[in-house]
Amino acid sequence: MKHSILLSSAVFLSAATASAQTTVTVTTGAGNATQTYYSLENGVQGSAALADWDLGFEINSFNSSILVNTAKGLTVFETPVAVADWATLTEADEASWTPIHNSETYWSAGALTNGNNLMDPEGLNVGWGEYNMTTHTIAGTKVYVVKLVDETYKKLRINSLATSTYSFTYADIDGSNEQTASLVKSAFAGKNFGYFSLASGTSLDLEPAAASWDLLFTKYVGFVPTPYPVAGVLQNKKVWAMQVDGVPTVDAVWNSADMDSAKNIIGSDWKTFNMTTFQYEYAADRTYFVQDRSFNIWKLIFTGYGGSTNGDMTFTQELVSSVSVDEQVYTKLVVYPNPTTNGQVNVVLGREVSNGQLSIVDRAGRLVKTQLVNGTGALSNVAVDLSGVEPGLYLARLDAEGVVFTATVVVE
Repeated sequence: MKHSILLSSAVFLSAATASAQTTVTVTTGAGNATQTYYSLENGVQGSAALADWDLGFEINSFNSSILVNTAKGLTVFETPVAVADWATLTEADEASWTPIHNSETYWSAGALTNGNNLMDPEGLNVGWGEYNMTTHTIAGTKVYVVKLVDETYKKLRINSLATSTYSFTYADIDGSNEQTASLVKSAFAGKNFGYFSLASGTSLDLEPAAASWDLLFTKYVGFVPTPYPVAGVLQNKKVWAMQVDGVPTVDAVWNSADMDSAKNIIGSDWKTFNMTTFQYEYAADRTYFVQDRSFNIWKLIFTGYGGSTNGDMTFTQELVSSVSVDEQVYTKLVVYPNPTTNGQVNVVLGREVSNGQLSIVDRAGRLVKTQLVNGTGALSNVAVDLSGVEPGLYLARLDAEGVVFTATVVVE
């Protein structure tokens, strides 16, 4: 795989305690009926009724994941029926179908991606269909059945994803009430998913812009170890986190381990229910650190859950490391080419630098590369070799005579 480097300039500010600890309560409502989108910097960004949607279609131009809303009580099955034999499926036969689930770990692994081979270097099967290298479209190959909350059945096939439009057909299990619908990605620009209701036959715009939120407070299906609805917190795409156990929360530090991109690092296990006292309990030595989409790092400690009575989730949050954009600095630190195809980048300095230290730091705060920058004048070009750096997100930090400049680095 080729490494692509994307760099943007910023000022890096870090301190053991960059802000005061704040207590926050985010609600999912009675019965956890509400999905609430939360920004660690700016608070609640939006909410939606969990019951509103049935299917979620991934909007990113390179992905094609399709979620099924099992959290509200839907069950989805993959059938052995070929798309060409759609009309032959006329009655329920759960014994011959395979129940499938959304991943609780990754957004791009919705239930209908089951059976994909995308981890293979030449894999073209996305689960629900096959990618055509010539037409650059995906043609559906499978027939699914969705069992609704009222225990009636809908059969479903995804016809295609072409010109950034999903086409799909659904009907009652006996073939009646057949409908073909579409969902256009451009109608949900900047969102992770566009949603669809089988009941109303309409597309739904439920999410705030992906760039505006970090955490989703919601009910979802977890595996404990069998599929079971749980209430908890999921990370947005491009938001990383880690869980620190066995250390008093006051002593926990964010650079003690690697952060992870799995969406359920916080999840639902920050609380346990005591069957003797009938009260929720919270580990005294469990701390979460979350790196938001702007690379700020927050310390979270969960302290309360109101259960299904009100769905309130209470925690403290504290900013422990921040990266704030500064346009003036951007004129002094320029990186090219952007992106690079061989791991080689060049940094152009906007001022004279003596005895400077250029460092590449990973998300856990570990130094992965360093080089001296000495005796360089304004507009000097400094070559940086990142070809040996593992794919991931990094900070390139230049310390020069008491001034610190950084660039966000993405290695793919």
